[in-house]
Formats: sequence, structure tokens, C-alpha cells
Amino acid sequence: MIDYDRILSKKAVRLRPSGIRKFFDIANSMEGVISLGVGEPDFKTPWQVRAAGIKNLERGETWYSANAGLAELREEISRYLHRRFRLSYDAKDEIMVTVGGSEAIDLTVRALVEPGDEVLIVEPSFVAYAPIVSLMDGVPVAIPTRAENDFRLTAEELRAHITPRTKLLVFPFPNNPTGAVMRREHLEEIAAVLRDTDIIVLSDEIYGELTYGAPHVSLASIEGMQERTVLVNGFSKAYAMTGWRLGYAAGPKPLLRQMLKIHQYAVMCAPTTSQYAAIEALKNCDADIRKMQQEYDMRRRFVVFSFNKMGLPCFEPQGAFYVFPSIASTGLTSQEFCEQLLYHKKVAVVPGDAFGESGEGYIRVSYSYSINHLMEALRLIEEFLQELDRR
Repeated sequence: MIDYDRILSKKAVRLRPSGIRKFFDIANSMEGVISLGVGEPDFKTPWQVRAAGIKNLERGETWYSANAGLAELREEISRYLHRRFRLSYDAKDEIMVTVGGSEAIDLTVRALVEPGDEVLIVEPSFVAYAPIVSLMDGVPVAIPTRAENDFRLTAEELRAHITPRTKLLVFPFPNNPTGAVMRREHLEEIAAVLRDTDIIVLSDEIYGELTYGAPHVSLASIEGMQERTVLVNGFSKAYAMTGWRLGYAAGPKPLLRQMLKIHQYAVMCAPTTSQYAAIEALKNCDADIRKMQQEYDMRRRFVVFSFNKMGLPCFEPQGAFYVFPSIASTGLTSQEFCEQLLYHKKVAVVPGDAFGESGEGYIRVSYSYSINHLMEALRLIEEFLQELDRR
């Protein structure tokens, strides 16, 4: 018999499973569960995008693309970034197409982080950042954000966490799970701290099209920041293309050159069918984005109002499609709240501590579901709170 405990990678064994997936593995084993947990649009990929993918398959264009992605797609990404965010990138050397935004995040970390390097991670945030850093023997350093600051990163908090070993800042705005955004004036303050350092920024902007009120501003658009920023984006959220697994990174040529080498050996290239579909999305789907964004905005206001009304204080998110209500008043931990809600009412949400220690006392609720789905789930959550009060 093979002794797997002896031969498995110690780093892999030490990795904690995703705090998001834990609850959905349980939920999937139960009948009749209403989920508000997965960050996946309930909209179908726009028809013209699906049609472009189908046409590509019918033509039999199923061969490899260039490692960095189809030249036409990279050109469209360059035009899109300039049109939407006033950013100028050379499609040939400063943009690469990846297997989802997740691969772009992984490549950025792998191309930069060496053992002992510190990586600052704004939290609460997406569950993947710290484990990827740990796999490179880097040191994840959390910078907690707080509701009283609208869950944004302040210049003072950033400055206080920088040390001589700081190599990278993970900057995820609009934020998952809080829905927080950084306005231009806040970005200027962050840039002022970073300009005289060698710190690189991984700016995860996958929710950049999903803001409510002022449009998203990229950190890379701030003076002096493009040369030190890797912008990560993709098609999953804005275009409802989660299963197509397509993202991209835009950044300085010397850094992308190293990322591309790793990409060549790890995956070779992103799926070509998805790349042809993405070209259509970038060219002709602005109206589809607006339609989805308007629907999310309506759901957002309804869900925030509902949580505040039932006595769970809820920060009003200005981006993404999540709310992050406080459950501190219940006396339960985030894990306890989510477990009891799941078993007593068959409603699945995500405990806040899945997104870092600073998320304790909160839950993440996605409103990327139909309004009827949301109404029923919120009714059951309110019932659960009333039953807690009577215990």
C-alpha cells in the first residue's frame, strides 16, 4: 500500500479547502436548498456571443491559438480598456489571455513572489489570493478593512503594513465579498504611498463593469501606476461567461514576458472557442452589460433594504453583486450562523471568515439570482432570526 501521507506535497496538504465550497458541498447533498452563495450570474451568456462560439466550432477552428491569445482578441481587449477606462496597452506585448481571471492571478504571483517575500492582501477578499502566495512560499499579510471606512483601503493602513520585504499588493476592487469600491480620490492616496517603492500591484478588476453610481476607475489609470500594476479582468461576471473560462492580464512588458513563459508550460493557451466568443462580446455587448447591471442594481437595493429591516446592519455595496451584512447581533459566529441557517431553513450563504479573519461577524450573500429566489430566501432568513430570538 502506498503511504500517501508520506509522499504528498506538504504545501498542498497544508492548504485549507475553500470556505465557500465547504457549505455548498453540504448544500448539494440536501434536498430543496435555496442558495445565495455562488458568485455566478443567473443570466445566460448573450446570444450573439454563444452564436460566435458555435460558428467557430462549425468552421472547425479548434486548433491552438498563440500562447498569449488570438491577436484579434488582444487587440479588442486593448480597445476595450482604452474605451472604458482610458488605459493604453500594447496588444502585442502588454496583454495576455488566460484561463479565467484566476489563472492571471496565479501567474502574477508566480512570476513575482520568492520565498519570504511579503504579499499584502486587502481583506475581506476572494479566497484564492493567500493560498496561491503560500504555494510560492511567500508570506500573505492581511490588511483588514472596516465597515466604518466603507471597506475601502486607506493610505494610512497601507503605509502601516509595508516593510522592506513587501513585494506585491493584492488590490481587489470592486470587492468580493463586500461590494466596496475605491473612488478616484482614494486611488490617488494609495498611489502616493506606492510611487516611490518597488511594490507591484495586482489589481483584480473582474467586477469593474458592475458598479452602481460612479463608474469604475482603474488604479492603473492613476499617474505613475500603470508601470507597476498588473490589471486582471475577464469575461465571467460582466458578460455572464463563467463556464467559458476566459480572462486576461494587462501589465508591464517585462513582467508579462515572465508570466507568459509560465503560462506556456502550464496550459499553453486559453480555449480558442471561448476566445472567438469573447471577441464578439467586446465588440457588441455593451447594451447587454447595461441591462444586467440595471437588474443587479434593483436586486441590490432590495436586498440591502431587507437585511436592514430585519435587523442585520448591511453596508450598501457600490460594486459587484454581493452584500455583506453583519450578524454580530445574533451572538453566533459566522460559521455557526451559516450552519444553523442551512440546517434549519435550507438557505445557503457564505460565512464571512471564509474571506479572511476580518470577515468574522459577517455573511456574504450574492444577489446574482432572480428576484423571486431572493424574496423567498430572505423570507426564510427573517424567520430564522425570529426563531433565534425566541430560543
